[in-house]
Amino acid sequence: MIEVLILSVVQGITEFLPISSSSHLIVVSEYLQFENQSLSIDVSLHIGSFIAVLTYFKKDIFNFYENKILFLKILLASLPVMTIGYLLATTGYIDKLRDIEIIAWTTIIFGLLLYFSDRFELKKNIFSDFNFKSVFFISILQIFSLIPGVSRSGIAITAARLLKFKRVDAAKITFLLSIPILGAVSFFGIKNIITSGSLNFAMLNIASILLSFFFSFITIKYFLRYIKKFNLDIFVFYRILLGVVLLYLAYL
Repeated sequence: MIEVLILSVVQGITEFLPISSSSHLIVVSEYLQFENQSLSIDVSLHIGSFIAVLTYFKKDIFNFYENKILFLKILLASLPVMTIGYLLATTGYIDKLRDIEIIAWTTIIFGLLLYFSDRFELKKNIFSDFNFKSVFFISILQIFSLIPGVSRSGIAITAARLLKFKRVDAAKITFLLSIPILGAVSFFGIKNIITSGSLNFAMLNIASILLSFFFSFITIKYFLRYIKKFNLDIFVFYRILLGVVLLYLAYL
């Protein structure tokens, strides 16, 4: 259970920050030699994050009628990454990407891209400027998030900032984009839990979901407060430092 708690903290904090949750889960589990870390636990942790973002943005979701065009755009922007992700998962190729060397390089490269994007103007907002051109651009870049180390939230924020969206609006776009993506992952994960036939497996996954929900909700709340006042440089510096450390470990 201690392992599940640690993984839940890692998932909750990193899923909505531009630093890649999947890479942290893989790295922490590998170097601490966790027994419970697997793709199924990863999925359960993402279910917790999914419930957290639904809870935080419940007013926007319940007010679906007024926001139906916005949610249509969010769904369209999510389709490419969900489609490619499904193909990678069913072919088993996605497991081949869970490599420390890949994570190290993507952490640094996409961290630098985040830094570059955050130098753009702050002038657009989600309600008046999130058009179908923006949807297409963000959807294409988000495909890269399937590679551990890129960060789904990181590449979505990068894409939105390249389009000159304000930081808070870029983050909101990212959080809303996570709903259909994490929803698809959650469907896959719940199906596995129900059909597992193992009480221990089910309990571990349920604990992962609940703990991940708590830490994810807290992260969403305070990350939005943070970027109202500060830029994204601290996350860039962290990514570069982490990437250098991982490169050192990978090539020892």
